[in-house]
Amino acid sequence: MATIDRNVERAGEAMRAYTLSADGWRQGPTANLRMLLSDLMHWCDATQHDFDRILASARDRYEEDRDRA
Repeated sequence: MATIDRNVERAGEAMRAYTLSADGWRQGPTANLRMLLSDLMHWCDATQHDFDRILASARDRYEEDRDRA
């Protein structure tokens, strides 16, 4: 399986967890993605991680992955 395919599958697993949650089963994919991102922001605040810095780094990695594909 290609790296991007594995990345998509791993992200799908996280989204399925939110879809199956008590709040998520009533929501569509966009709302669940918004809830996941919001929860990650709260988690970063609670654990003293810089969400914006990590997001910028993730965007760089995303571009690198796309360039290699």
